[in-house]
Parts: sequence; structure tokens; C-alpha cells
Amino acid sequence: MSTAGTPVAGTPTWFMGTGRRKESVARVFLRAGSGKFTVNHRTVDQYFPNHAWKHDATEPLKFTNIADQVDVMVSAYGGGVGGQAGAVRMGLSRAIARYNAELRPSLRKNGFLTRDSRMKERKKYGQKGARKRFQFTKR
Repeated sequence: MSTAGTPVAGTPTWFMGTGRRKESVARVFLRAGSGKFTVNHRTVDQYFPNHAWKHDATEPLKFTNIADQVDVMVSAYGGGVGGQAGAVRMGLSRAIARYNAELRPSLRKNGFLTRDSRMKERKKYGQKGARKRFQFTKR
């Protein structure tokens, strides 16, 4: 287990990872513990009622088989719930890589540490939206 982590509030036991997806940002704090997982002071089941969102958010823990060995505390904001689930996945992967450096290559190989850069396209002037045009009238 790696001891090089980001100290939070004077304790070197917390490992931090920041994840972003679309407009969402998640700050993930991880430490050795019993398997508690909270998102914005709620359990992961309460915060992500949809099975797909919950699966996305907890996938790095299941992949590395450390779900019952660590406590996870997440602060997520911005965007929608689906984007926040993706942000939690990214932040959790980064925190796990800091927690145990030996897991980093397998996380990288399976795409957990790759940032999804797809963002909302901006609206263009002279158009109704990013791609949609105003209605064309011939006569």
C-alpha cells in the first residue's frame, strides 16, 4: 500500500482524486476502512437510484476488488446525475491509483483513467442551436 497521498484536514490517511464528466465534477476521498460509500452525505444507493449510474460509479472498486477494504466519501456537483456518475468513476479511479500504485497499470489498461472529453457543443450565432438552423423559407 502506498503512503504517498493527498493529506486532507491534517490526516495523511485520505487519498483524493478529482473526476470530471460533461459539466459534472466529483471530488473523491478514499481511505482504508470497512466499505462505506457516501455521495453528498447519502449512500450510493440513495444518490444513484438507477442501476446503470450506480454501476458506473462503483465499477473501479469492483474491478480492483477493494470495495470492502476502503471507505469512500464523494462530493459531486454540476451537470446531471449520469454525468456525476461518470465523474465519480474517474475520481475514484484516480484516488485508487494514489492509494495503491500497483493497481494503476490495470486501471489504465481498462480505460478507468482515461478522461471522456465529450462536451456539449456551443450554440452558434445565426443558428437556433449548435447544429440546428432557423427554418428556411423559399418564398
